[in-house]
Amino acid sequence: MSKARTKFVCQSCGLESPAYYGRCPQCNTWGSLVETVEPRAPGRERRDRRIPAARPTRLTEVASAEERRQVVPLGEFNRVLGGGLVPGSLVLLGGDPGVGKSTLLLQVAGLLTPTAGRVLYVSAEESAQQIKLRADRLGVVVDDLYVVAETNLEVALDAAAAVEPGLLIIDSIQTVYLEDMTSAAGSVSQVRECTARLMQYAKPRHLPVFIVGHVTKEGAIAGPRVLEHMVDAVLYLEGERYHQYRVLRAVKNRFGSTDEVGVFTMASNGMQEVANPSEAFLQERSRDTHGSAVGVTLEGTRPILVEVQALTSTTAFGLPRRTANGFDANRLQMLVAVLSKRVGLGLGSQDIYLNIAGGLRIAEPAVDLAVVTAVASSYRERPVDPSTVVIGEVGLSGELRSVNQLERRLNEAAKLGFARAVVPAPAGRRRLPPPPGIQVVPAATAAEAIEVALVG
Repeated sequence: MSKARTKFVCQSCGLESPAYYGRCPQCNTWGSLVETVEPRAPGRERRDRRIPAARPTRLTEVASAEERRQVVPLGEFNRVLGGGLVPGSLVLLGGDPGVGKSTLLLQVAGLLTPTAGRVLYVSAEESAQQIKLRADRLGVVVDDLYVVAETNLEVALDAAAAVEPGLLIIDSIQTVYLEDMTSAAGSVSQVRECTARLMQYAKPRHLPVFIVGHVTKEGAIAGPRVLEHMVDAVLYLEGERYHQYRVLRAVKNRFGSTDEVGVFTMASNGMQEVANPSEAFLQERSRDTHGSAVGVTLEGTRPILVEVQALTSTTAFGLPRRTANGFDANRLQMLVAVLSKRVGLGLGSQDIYLNIAGGLRIAEPAVDLAVVTAVASSYRERPVDPSTVVIGEVGLSGELRSVNQLERRLNEAAKLGFARAVVPAPAGRRRLPPPPGIQVVPAATAAEAIEVALVG
């Protein structure tokens, strides 16, 4: 089979060149030439044949099609996908090295064989023997799971055509290549064309495909941004490599919500679901320690109680440090400024360290009150009432702003035995009756909430 012709196209000015240049000869932009496959010239028969024009159809006349989802027997994974795997969908899974991407997909492959039929696992990074060792450790012993160690994508797709799987896994997209492209595997052109070839293969066959993607040091999936636009769902597996918990989060999902998260724990036999993340994140909490407060974050439809830990220490340098783990450092700077200006805490000479216990990353402002309470507790050396949970967003004037779905957060706190909740005053005035066993204390400002929450 003859190779397709390739050319290099400048992404800035559109110049086409048969050879690669480090700098575009026309617009003088460095590194802008990207290799692309040049389409073959159509034959005479194809030129003579008229292509029928597409006929527009009223949207109201289009028949609604029910989504036939393949339910994954792993509840947390199923939740993030939006209720199951849609036939013909391409799902991109990214994460740091060693976080457990291959382990999770191998477990999913073993669980789906009873319903999906044959599953083909294409490994371009490991040998078949290495995958067999991992499968034995995870207890994945099924007859309909096939594995092929191959980096040539065309050869891998030929193997898929022979096996006719109900699920295809590519591990990873940065290590497979097409012979038509002269660039190395993992380059921009190779990643883009390999993904396009997978899409052309999977869509007509209604074959769901999982694609593993490497990430850069900033945490984004490596390769062109168009890769994320081409696939149907983009999932990230988050968590520190040496920590216990892993969080699966969707940043794009054409068939479901991107607000849901799945929580797993890494064990010797693979990824295990965490049915109650709130209880798991709080089980090692010390009740009488300064600088610890409990807040409630909402991930999709699931409220999760988290422990916010803070430590203040007199700085040894002229410029105090502000360090956050699992929380936005810029927002921490803002909340520290509010504590200094509106609450009157002398934090200008204090190093402040903030940590979200359990490795969870939080971006919701409803945890602001827990952050300022934990920092004030550490600075004043007064513990937070262990039976109190704090919920609310903190404004620049020191006022507390209401948060959405407060009742659901209070119900989750009551289930875990918390007897008191400090909430913003506007929400406290117009809220529904609190759940049994928990007292709701409204506060108008951060200073008032801190005084209510601290003991001693």
